[in-house]
Amino acid sequence: MSMTFALLQAEGGAMGGYGGIIMIVALFAIMYFFMIRPQNKKAKKEREFRNSLKEGDDVMTIGGLHGRVHRVEDTTVTLEVATGVKLKFEKSAILQKSAQQ
Repeated sequence: MSMTFALLQAEGGAMGGYGGIIMIVALFAIMYFFMIRPQNKKAKKEREFRNSLKEGDDVMTIGGLHGRVHRVEDTTVTLEVATGVKLKFEKSAILQKSAQQ
């Protein structure tokens, strides 16, 4: 009886090695689908938004400053925040379009 128990225990140990690898692969897949993929999709959406900015758009910066796009350059955007007051920001500082009127 102890010989049968020893053989069964040895077989379970051999499968345990494959089980560990499968668990690591499954954990990575879960992390990819719940953390990495959504973050990449969000970054792509933000990048597309910032590249689609054009003069006249009302936007809000990360700091909460509202203004109208005066000029768009490669990496910067000039906002007019009041009549005659223009401020230059990096495109990455633009958060969203605002409902300013």
